[in-house]
Parts: sequence; C-alpha cells; structure tokens
Amino acid sequence: MSNSTPSFKTIIVTKLDNPAGLKVGQIQFNRPDVLNALNIELMGELLRALKGFDKDNEVGCVIITGNAKAFAAGADIKEMATQSAIDMHIRDQFAVWDKIRKIKKPVIAATSGFVLGGGCELSMACDMIVAAESTKFGQPEIKIGIIPGAGGTQRLTRAIGKARAMEMILTGRMYTAREMFDAGLISRVVDDEVFLEEAQALAREIASMPPIALQMAKDAILKAFDTTIEGGLEYERKAFYLLFASDDMKEGMNAFIEKRKPLWKGK
Repeated sequence: MSNSTPSFKTIIVTKLDNPAGLKVGQIQFNRPDVLNALNIELMGELLRALKGFDKDNEVGCVIITGNAKAFAAGADIKEMATQSAIDMHIRDQFAVWDKIRKIKKPVIAATSGFVLGGGCELSMACDMIVAAESTKFGQPEIKIGIIPGAGGTQRLTRAIGKARAMEMILTGRMYTAREMFDAGLISRVVDDEVFLEEAQALAREIASMPPIALQMAKDAILKAFDTTIEGGLEYERKAFYLLFASDDMKEGMNAFIEKRKPLWKGK
C-alpha cells in the first residue's frame, strides 16, 4: 500500500507502508518520452521531494527510481547545447547536486535500463544502488565534447578506482550491471522483474532501524571520503559517543537484554 504526496510535474512521489518500521519515501522520474533526462525542473522537484522526506518523521528511507527503459539517460542536452561558459557559471545547475548529498536519511537508487551521464552521477550520489540485470551504466559525455560535471570524475574514481574510471570516462562506453557490481559501484544486481521490489524490501529493512543512528552512520561513512583515516576514526568515535545521549540507544540495549523487539522513537 502506498500514500500519495503532493503532485509534481516531472516526478511521482509516494510513501510506502512498512509494517516493520517507518515508511519508505519513493520518488519516480516521470519523463519517459526523453528517457528521464534530468532537466533543471526535474532536479529542482527531486530536491524538493527529498527535503520533504528528510523532514518527514514518518519516513525512514528513500528510493529514487525511473522506469524499465531508463533510470535516467543523462542530463537534458537541449538545455545546454546553446549555453556559453558564462551562462553555465551563472546558472550553477550543479548546486542542486551538492544539496542532494546533504540529505540525512539513507537514499537508495533502484535502476533499470540506461543509467548514463547525469543519471549515472545521480545514482552515485545516492547511498546504495540496486540494479536490474538490464541496467547499463556509462559516462558518455566525452562523445559530445565535454566531461562529467556532476561528480562523475570524483565519485566514480572513489568507487571503482582510477584505472577503471579512466577507461569508462575516456571511452564513453556503457557497462553492464554485473560489471559494475564486480567493480564495486553497486550493492546488488537482481532480475529485471523485481528490481524495484528488491529495493523496496531493502529500504523497508533499513527504515526499521533507529532513525538517529541511521543518519549518524550514513554521515560517518560519507566522512571517509572527505578526510584521513585518523580524522575519520575521530569523527566516528564522537558520533558513537553522542548516540549514548539518545533514547533509542537506551531502548535498543534494554530490548536486547530483555530479549524483546525495540520500539524506536527517533530521539
């Protein structure tokens, strides 16, 4: 069962029930005629929906998905083809992407079909990727005279290493879900018919966990990309200690001792 949320033009936003815990927020791209190309309007609506779920105490985890043919086949080239360097600087369209990374709740990309260019970069901005077997990943920007601009050169390199990222970005070739799983980019590969259901099951499992601990765990993991191992360990330790001030920590430990299911408050 799902609950509809306020309507958008380029995305479909729903809340999925979760008997095991908090609900799951789901955002589906809805530009099928252009393979869910990511234009400025869509990215603005995506950010607005993500921020809404981030503030919604009923929601514990979020899924971003497309359709069978495409998660997103890249940025909307028609919006950029006539722009100058100054136009792009003033537009600053990638500022939205920086804000997506600051979403506190876990975000899962459920992918199928084409995940190219900006679509690939967006999937990497999520915390996990559940990919259908049919998924094709790629950064083909080089083929139209540019390079990835929404984090592709940075996130892809961190995820799969310099050599693989060089080959993927410099050739513009597409790679299968299995190849990307083996490279370490995605968390699981599943049959095409069930990719969204698998992502929803994972999201429901995550949303059954204590909300504050989830957010701090996500934050600490992301910190590993921004600092040294010493700095990361110090950050992790402080987050660990801080959770001892939460009601959920007390509830979780007492429930473990008393051999019962914990009841999380998100406090």
